[in-house]
Amino acid sequence: MTELAVDLELARTGDDSAFTRLVEPLRRELHAHCYRMLGSVHDADDALQEALLRAWRGLPGFEGRASLRSWLYTVATRTCLDAVERRGRRALPMDLGPSSDHVVTGDAPRTDVAWLGPYPTGPDTRAEQREAVELAFVAALQHLPGNQRAALVLFEVLGFSAAEIASMMNTSAASVNSALQRARRIMPAREPVPDDARVRALASDYAGALERGDADALVALLTEDVTWSMPPMPHWYHGIDAVMSFARRYPLASCGSWRHRIVSANGLPAVASYLSREAAFESWSINVLTPRDGRIAEVTSFVAREHFAAFGLPDEVD
Repeated sequence: MTELAVDLELARTGDDSAFTRLVEPLRRELHAHCYRMLGSVHDADDALQEALLRAWRGLPGFEGRASLRSWLYTVATRTCLDAVERRGRRALPMDLGPSSDHVVTGDAPRTDVAWLGPYPTGPDTRAEQREAVELAFVAALQHLPGNQRAALVLFEVLGFSAAEIASMMNTSAASVNSALQRARRIMPAREPVPDDARVRALASDYAGALERGDADALVALLTEDVTWSMPPMPHWYHGIDAVMSFARRYPLASCGSWRHRIVSANGLPAVASYLSREAAFESWSINVLTPRDGRIAEVTSFVAREHFAAFGLPDEVD
């Protein structure tokens, strides 16, 4: 009998250590799956915890006709679909209205919107895994109904067959194929991000420009059609003139002094920004940078202290 079979039998008798050994190798990928479905690290945390609780309770009924991995994805997907039905989709500022062509003063956070959040990725994350949590892809998923969202992720990202997905979702293969066709009509192509020195340097150059208050250096990093958004702030900017109007008014001038930590989010270069407050620098935003042709085409600044813990970052730095 294999170790997996032994742990499975032990877990069925109530051995929680054996259950932990069974699910631990799959925990990270299941968490990423929940994030794709729900668009939030915190929602993914809750969904994964609930899914594993359901799996623990339902393990005696697992007959082994499918693999343990497939069964756990079934439980996680159904848990996420329940969450989607309760909470709806998450948004970015672009989903709320057109861009602003000049700086908006006094922009206040909107608390009535469920905002998309960033997802930590690391240097050990494989290229295909980075693409599968890329910001534009996850944002587009949020526009799909739950069944289409699940079918697309399970088929395109995770490689399950239409028949397997039908079993997971208690539907027919024909319904799965129909959901896939409808979903593909609105989804953008997933374009791999080059993992080269220039892309990795963008985050450091962006951080340096903000710390020095160097507008010329920032302009040199941006594409002409760059966008900058700051959820939970509703306004966003499109084009180099509008973006720099905002940047010169706020992050380069009136906000205060900055310190930064380089991270990776959604498979993209990212910068964790700390803003000066009295004796320390306090966590402010996770800035996800979308590169194109060696420059920054999108800056998505997720403004909230709550995002930092998922990246293993402190709330304050000296």
